[in-house]
Formats: sequence, C-alpha cells, structure tokens
Amino acid sequence: NGYEDMELSTQILMKEAIKRGIKVEILDRSENFICLEKGENIQYVRQATKTSKDDYITVLIMENKAVTKKVLDKQGITVPQGKSFNKKEEAIQAMQYFVGQPIVVKPKSTNFGVGISIFPEGANKADLTKAIEIAFEHDQTIMIEEFINGKEYRFLVVDDQVLGILHRVPANVIGDGEHSIKELVEVKNEDSLRGKGYRTPLEKINLDESAKLFLKHKNMSIDTIPSKNEIVYLRENSNISTGGDSIDYTDRIPSIFKETAIQAAQAVGAKICGVDMMIEDYTDQESRYAVIELNFNPAIHIHCYPYKGKERKIADSLLALLGY
Repeated sequence: NGYEDMELSTQILMKEAIKRGIKVEILDRSENFICLEKGENIQYVRQATKTSKDDYITVLIMENKAVTKKVLDKQGITVPQGKSFNKKEEAIQAMQYFVGQPIVVKPKSTNFGVGISIFPEGANKADLTKAIEIAFEHDQTIMIEEFINGKEYRFLVVDDQVLGILHRVPANVIGDGEHSIKELVEVKNEDSLRGKGYRTPLEKINLDESAKLFLKHKNMSIDTIPSKNEIVYLRENSNISTGGDSIDYTDRIPSIFKETAIQAAQAVGAKICGVDMMIEDYTDQESRYAVIELNFNPAIHIHCYPYKGKERKIADSLLALLGY
C-alpha cells in the first residue's frame, strides 16, 4: 500500500526485499529507481531488472535488434533473416522484393512491440508502405525480416536459469453479435487487471495504427461487429504492453528450448534477459524455432501474475543474483 503509482515489477521486488529485512530507499519514484541495502551490500536497481550485474555494452547490444541478430547468428542460434534500412526511400524502393512475402516490418531499437507490423500472408505495396512509415515514426532505422511460423514465447533468464516462460496471446476480443470491435475493446479495458504504465498485471488494449492495419488485412475495421463467440485478434505480435494476454508455459516447454534461451542470454553476456522465441510446435524438440528479440529490461510481473497459469516467484532469484 502506498506504492501503487510505481511499476508492479518494482513493487514486487520491494516487497520481497522488505520481507528479507533489506532496507529499501526510493531514489526516483517516477523512474522506479531504488536502492537496496543490507550490511555492506548496496545495490542500485531501476525498474526491477536494470542492475549492476549487466554491462552497459550488453544493454546496448540487446537494445539494437540488428546487432543482436548478428551476435546470436555467430553463436549458431537461429534468427530471422532480413535487411535493415536507414532511409524511408530506400525501404520503399526495395519493397518489390517483399511484396506478397510473409514478413515483419519493425523499428530497430524500440521495445514493447511499438511500431511493428506483421504480415503472415504477405502484403501489397500500399500496406507495406504504410508499415514502413509506421516503423520510421519510432526509429531512424527499420528492419524488414522473414515471418517465422509458430507461437511466440517469452523466456525470462536470470543468472543462466530460465525462471519463467509465457505464451503471450495477441490482444483480442470475443464477439457478442451486438457490439463493434471498438466497443468490445472498451469493455475489456474496464477489467481491473488492466491498466497503463505497467502498474497492473495486464495493459489496456490500444487500437493504434498498427492494429487498424492488421484488421484491414482481415477485411475488418474497428467498427466491425463480430459474431457471437468469434475471437478477433487485433494484431499479430503478442506483447503484453499492447494488450496481450499472458499464459504460463514454464513446465510445458522442453529443456532444449530453455537451453537455447540461456545460450542466447550468454551470447550477449546478459545476467537478466527476456528472450522472445518463435516455436512452430513446442511439443516437438526438433521443431523449427527462431529467437526474434532479446530484452534488457524484461518485466517480471507478467510471470508473477500471469493471466492464466502458475505464478512464479521471480523476486527471490533477482535478490539472490544481487547477493542477498
């Protein structure tokens, strides 16, 4: 109580620290910057997972998706193939090679799924142009890469251990035959589990330009009235930050994929890392997979309070990593 304005991940870490007799000092409330102190052990932590245990260059590698892919590829870890573009004109000129192909268009360095457009069935020139424009709104460099079939999973790796795995279901609504997609989103966003600023287990659904472009490809708009019990997905990417639902899969995923996630974190020297992996069929250990992204500031609250499934105690391991 009294810390509801702070991010839920920070609240979770603070609560566990206090239970262990660790002194907690808030240095910058709006930045979720805290100091932990017990005896001579003083640790500075921002947003629960930015700590002294990860080097600055490690963070920079994970922040840059193009560099991340090259580092992982050198280590023999499968990543999507693609190209980077520094100018909108160059991307549009090269568009002829991507028309009709299953592709992903995304900014090079943004997080939380912002500015990403995914076309599993391919796209025409007009929609590709729009996707390129959206991506360039969020970064000076964008990437166009192959779309990998399968479902997306977030592996949370802390100190060479996988502590949690989530399948993140893209933002969606279920039709009732009466209300439009826009109205259904408004109703779903009233759920007390949903909020803004990562202060709640789930985020509110945002009907942004990417969502509207995705619906357009499905021959729908935000004013479409879905039939009763029809599930309508609002985007292809499944980030919790864009309103997706989290389902715990930690005990279901075979160890071979967990080992790959650990190898990916080790490749960039990360002690705390969110590994986003596409797996075609997680029940098949020989299944095709690709690591699509590494995250230097993975939210822990999505594993502690999943939409469905077992809650994971992540703060314990974070404090152990910090020497408590």
